[in-house]
Amino acid sequence: MKTKPSTTDTRPAETSHFDVAHATLLASTNLDVGKLQDVLGGMMSHQIDYADLYFQYSRSESWGLEEGQVKSGNFSIDQGVGVRAVSGEKTAFAYSDDINLNALEEAAKATKAIANLGGEQTATSVIKRQNSPLYLPQDPIASLSAEAKVKLLERLESIARKIDPRISQVTASIAGEYEVIMLARHDGVMAADVRPLVRLSINVIAESNGRREQGSAGGGGRFDYSYFTDEVLHDYAQKAVHQALVNLDARPAPAGSMTVVLGAGWPGILLHEAIGHGLEGDFNRKGSSAFSNMIGQQVAARGITIVDDGTIQNRRGSLSVDDEGNPTNRTVLIEDGILRGYMQDTLNARLMNMPVTGNARRESYAHIPMPRMTNTYMLNGNMPPEEIIKSVKKGLYAANFGGGQVDITSGKFVFSAAEAYMIEDGKITYPVKGATLIGNGPEVLKRVSMIGNDMALDSGVGTCGKEGQSVPVGVGQPTLRIDGLTVGGTG
Repeated sequence: MKTKPSTTDTRPAETSHFDVAHATLLASTNLDVGKLQDVLGGMMSHQIDYADLYFQYSRSESWGLEEGQVKSGNFSIDQGVGVRAVSGEKTAFAYSDDINLNALEEAAKATKAIANLGGEQTATSVIKRQNSPLYLPQDPIASLSAEAKVKLLERLESIARKIDPRISQVTASIAGEYEVIMLARHDGVMAADVRPLVRLSINVIAESNGRREQGSAGGGGRFDYSYFTDEVLHDYAQKAVHQALVNLDARPAPAGSMTVVLGAGWPGILLHEAIGHGLEGDFNRKGSSAFSNMIGQQVAARGITIVDDGTIQNRRGSLSVDDEGNPTNRTVLIEDGILRGYMQDTLNARLMNMPVTGNARRESYAHIPMPRMTNTYMLNGNMPPEEIIKSVKKGLYAANFGGGQVDITSGKFVFSAAEAYMIEDGKITYPVKGATLIGNGPEVLKRVSMIGNDMALDSGVGTCGKEGQSVPVGVGQPTLRIDGLTVGGTG
């Protein structure tokens, strides 16, 4: 597994996240654990299956550079609490951007309409869930001064322009977020997390002979800005410039059915979109996924194993606990081509009589959680990537991806390649532009004929959207050969 090195070799202390969350979200608002349990106890006097209180404090910033100057900057602070009650398939939810006992009680009252009055119930004794944190409880925004953040972007631009004189334009951005969450549940479980997140991006435009092409790169994770060393800046700049210069020389892509080789790392976004969403519990409970009712069946070629793993230290998609207070897991979704399970939150796991997998995620306190991916990737095969290329008489090598669309119900997808090449007689020959990959996620899984031994995770740039909510995610895969994939081209 190729990943960027951790910024620390020492795992964070297990108690520190709770201490930070308690001080940030409860102590400053005159709330304590007893008051939270009283609110939950009042909610449980109704016939409901589940209730929780989700507290969140967040600070975020972004800086943008263009034409050699930092021309944009944003900073925001938000905090609030979401109150949820679940009965059967029904969910009642209310939230407030004011954290105090009165706001909490009013939000709790708003959820009571979900169930009829029932017997008196009380919350159980408090259980603090302290999983081993996967990242330090640090504030990335405070890790650099404003002047240093500006200089970082200027340095990145300078590096990119020096690589090749054909680079005519550079834009870059840096973003950081400091998020503190605490969750209290009706069963007495309390969980807390302090979630740092940073990202650095660069986009360049190269010009030659009246032609303009662009390239982009970037990365990040759950650490502070000290991750972006000079070595990392050079790596991002080189990748962005390389992509732009390759596209300057690119010919129109051919169209038709052909063998396609997908590169390692970020091309795993195709798996995320075309297959991953179809393995989320809610779509399968409702029968709207192409993978519904197929557990135990062969859904992919032998050798394909796909996992969702929220436990990788410092990764963008990782969480010490999910947004219901459950520990994240390494969940095997497909094993040697056999569908083994789905990603689940509490509601869908209960209704489907399946285990909770720690995949409940929400954008903020103002949103309800739903089953979502964390870091989703395919495991290694045994083929060297160069041997996969050599095996192709004529085909397309998609080294990097841009945007795409997928239909969850049918599994149909369309993805555009940001960097692609023709393969002729077992060799990568010339770059092509305008290639789109068109297919069906479940069908593509069955057409994988070779799996590389070079599995890599993406650099830390992924954001996933679902039902209006966006969350950070990770993707990855080894080099793959797919037979008979439709390529839409311009040539």
